[in-house]
This record gives sequence, C-alpha cells and structure tokens, in this order.
Amino acid sequence: MMQFEGKVEDGIGGGAASPQHYVAELHAFEIITPESDLRNSWESVVAFCDTIQCEIISSSITARTAGSSPSGKISLRVAPPDLAKLLGEIQKLGKIVQHTTEREDRTDAVVDTEARLKNLTAFRDNLRAMLAKPSATVKDLIEIQQQLTETQSQLDSETAKRKILANETDKIAVAVSFRVNEPRGGGQGLVQIWDALHDSGIVLAGSTASLITVVVAVIPWLIVIVLVLWPLRRTWRKLRRGRVPSQSPSKATP
Repeated sequence: MMQFEGKVEDGIGGGAASPQHYVAELHAFEIITPESDLRNSWESVVAFCDTIQCEIISSSITARTAGSSPSGKISLRVAPPDLAKLLGEIQKLGKIVQHTTEREDRTDAVVDTEARLKNLTAFRDNLRAMLAKPSATVKDLIEIQQQLTETQSQLDSETAKRKILANETDKIAVAVSFRVNEPRGGGQGLVQIWDALHDSGIVLAGSTASLITVVVAVIPWLIVIVLVLWPLRRTWRKLRRGRVPSQSPSKATP
C-alpha cells in the first residue's frame, strides 16, 4: 500500500517566534446630538466612510415612538492610517459622552493559523504528486483522493479563519451610537403623562379582558347549578309539607 508522505502538525510549526504582533482594536463612541441633527449626523458618518479606507459593517436609525427616543448606530472598520481622520469627523457631530477603547492581542491565533495553512498546503501538494504517480493502484488512488478531499476541506476552513483574523487585526473596529437630548420641563412631562396614559389603557384593557373571560367561564356553571337546584328545592318543600301533622281545632272546656 502506498504510504502518505508528509504530516499536518497542530500549533506553531517548529520555528522562531514571529516578531510581528497582531492586535484587534475597538473604539466605541456614544454621542449626544439634537434630535433635529440626528439623521444628518448619522448620514455624515456613512458618507465620510466612503472617502477613506473604511467599510460599513452595519447601520441603523430609529424614529421616536411613544415609548422610546430616536437613536442611531453605526458599526464600521477603518484602516489604521485613516483612524485619526474618522475620529476628527466624529468629534464634530455632537457631544461625546463616552469613548471606550479595547485591544486584544491575537498574535498567537494568527501565527498558529498560518502554521497550519503552511503544513496543510505542503501536505496537499504531496498528495497531488502521489496521485500523479503511474505506479499507484486503484485502491491507492481512492485512499489518496479521500485524504486529499479532507485536507482541502481543512485548508479552506483555515483560510477562512485567517481572513477573519486579518479583518480583525488589519483594520480597526469603530462603533458609533447616537442618542438625542431629551427636552426638560414641560415637554418631558407631557411625554411622561402620555406614557402613563398609554400604560393605563393597556392595564385597563387587560383587566377588562380578564373579567370577560371569567364571566364567560362562570355562566355555563351557573345555568347548570340553577337547573339542578331548582327541582331539588321544589322536592324539599313538598317533603316538608308532608311531614307537618294536621292539627284539629281544640274544644273549649265546660
């Protein structure tokens, strides 16, 4: 039987440590802006992203409702050289009330993945060379092809993992959330009154629905009870009248 040449090793393959560090970085901003400027501020970030090395991952904006204030969110990734430009644009959009920075060293994961990619690629090439040998039997060819398919699947998985790591470390993640300045005094009081009336209406509707359910459930039993007790009551009254002895009028003593 033909022996497979080569071996896939887990982990970092027998070499010197890589001097390069791979760091995943995140900047999260919370910005307060007037409600009238919310959409313009949100759109300006999206538009500015198109002018630099930047990609939008997700974005959303919500309008005011009876129970919530308007807000906006944007998640993006930007190339390190353009981070300062993006931060300068964000600072113009309103009052930054929170700026959170997170960094995670992903060097071990990157080096390990690259080592597995190197080993899998070499192993795949060896299998292809073995597959081309004229001395290979049909059984050998079947076994080699199965091993080649499995190796290629592992190689594709590691390649996808490396792309994800590259996206995390080659670009900087930025999350921007917008919320509006709520009016003080009368305006806010009216909103609270409206919310209270709305909630009271929901409670009243729920209580009424529960009462209707109870009444509908009890009515059939009331009918059954009346139909059973009414004949029993008439029978009881007849029995009582039958047990009372008839009294004759007393005669006066002379």
